[in-house]
Amino acid sequence: VQLQASGGGLVQTGGSLRLSCAASGSSVSFSIMGWYRQAPGKQRELVASIKSGGITNYPGSMKGRCTISRDNAKNMVYLEMNSLKPEDTAVYYCYAVGTTVYWGQGTQVTVSS
Repeated sequence: VQLQASGGGLVQTGGSLRLSCAASGSSVSFSIMGWYRQAPGKQRELVASIKSGGITNYPGSMKGRCTISRDNAKNMVYLEMNSLKPEDTAVYYCYAVGTTVYWGQGTQVTVSS
């Protein structure tokens, strides 16, 4: 299974980005898909997750500013981020829980002040 994340980039404070992650290489269904992020010098932080039935979880500081969604038929997960702040600057990693946990390669999000 391979996860390919995309959609990162440079955005100004207050801007928006939409991250996408495509899972390929297997027909396994993923019970959970989601996004972590890791800023320089900080621990990896869970941003959002979504179960196959659509239940979402936003445990971190982006709650209220992001929306996670998934397309089970396409094995894709998305993260819509709004009102971005410089402290949101990080590498964003998608993941998927199947028979094990699979990780994408990360996509850089940089928010300029």
